[in-house]
Amino acid sequence: MPLPRRLARFNRVVTNRVVGPPARHLPGFAVVSHVGRRSGRTHRTPVNLYRHGDDYVIALMYGADRDWVRNVLAAGGADVETRGRRLRLVDPELVRDPARSLVPKAVRVPVRLANVDEFLLLKRADAHPAEGRSQRIE
Repeated sequence: MPLPRRLARFNRVVTNRVVGPPARHLPGFAVVSHVGRRSGRTHRTPVNLYRHGDDYVIALMYGADRDWVRNVLAAGGADVETRGRRLRLVDPELVRDPARSLVPKAVRVPVRLANVDEFLLLKRADAHPAEGRSQRIE
């Protein structure tokens, strides 16, 4: 796991409550709305979101085994608020990208320092499927 679980718990309880509201408007940030697989409740999770061609890329700072990632995968997509817009993103795909080529150059160093090489790729619901994906995580 790239970042420790203890930090993930702290961020969920403290940081996300502070960062969540402005994250919907800031470049490089977004809030993912997803429905719990078991609870059926709607949850909102701040994430780092980037464009890569026609795809949207979320850096999985705490790894692919987080509940919100599982919820998005199970639902086949999620609503995302970014830069003041709401998008429906679909066809989630977990990928491993050791070169971190899916994120902007300015972000690659911090992502590498955090030891993150797992990403969630999504497409706009109204876009055509893109080809040439990175290596899939299995």
